[in-house]
Amino acid sequence: MAGWSNPVAVWWSFLLGVSLINIGLFVALHRHVRRQALDRGIVRLMILLCAAYVFGCAFRSILPRADVQRICLFDTWLSSVLVGRSVATVAEICFVVQWAIVLNALARFTQSDFARSVSLMIVPLIVVAECCSWYAVITTSYLGNAIENSLWAVAFLMIAAALLRLLVEFGGIVRGAMSMAFVGVCGYLVFLVSIDVPMYLSRWQSDLAAGKEILGLFAGLYDVATRWAVTHDVAHWHEEMAWMGLYFSVAVWSSLALCGFLFIKDQLHRYHARPLRLRTPALLPYRP
Repeated sequence: MAGWSNPVAVWWSFLLGVSLINIGLFVALHRHVRRQALDRGIVRLMILLCAAYVFGCAFRSILPRADVQRICLFDTWLSSVLVGRSVATVAEICFVVQWAIVLNALARFTQSDFARSVSLMIVPLIVVAECCSWYAVITTSYLGNAIENSLWAVAFLMIAAALLRLLVEFGGIVRGAMSMAFVGVCGYLVFLVSIDVPMYLSRWQSDLAAGKEILGLFAGLYDVATRWAVTHDVAHWHEEMAWMGLYFSVAVWSSLALCGFLFIKDQLHRYHARPLRLRTPALLPYRP
């Protein structure tokens, strides 16, 4: 990669460093869970979902690629879009399932029908988003990416609304954690709406203006499995650097933080801000 004079080399080194940190954090989390003897089914499921996301993102950090452009850093079949997109699909669905589990548990505790509805809706919504992503990589149409990320924005708008609804139910560390999550989700929404979705729409419109023909299903599937172009040119990667850097760091930390819910789930009653009930004064006996 032409050494440290190439910004792509610096960026890739950052991705590697962050991935090592993330794996270390996951190992520490897993050890802590085992020491606490938290071996219930929901705990094992959350840890498994987190592992899929952490290691899936680490794989994508080691072998970065841009799906529609078919570009990558290393000449190996593991850099193919077919492999990379499959890993990404599994990891991203696991991530949103984590959110659904946490929201559902909080909704059941607070008896919030709204939060429960959100927990049930976000996973199917992201499954549809993943289908749109596959449409984009198979056909090379950025419209699929624009719709995909718009659906992610809708899902996280719903999550933000659910967090806002649940905030009033808790105090102490739980409210603090939920407030931080709410701020993080809002920041992600701003990024999607102001940068990510407009970028893909702009690329789609440029391709339309240039008369680009999209691939059909079978031609596209063959293409994603067999074609990848190695490039270390920063001009090819500069638009991917920002979102990949944030995605493989902050998003992974979110997945790890969601597992932290396991340690306070049984203590939620201690932080539940129960509203004061108005009491009607007892009627005094009549005395003439």
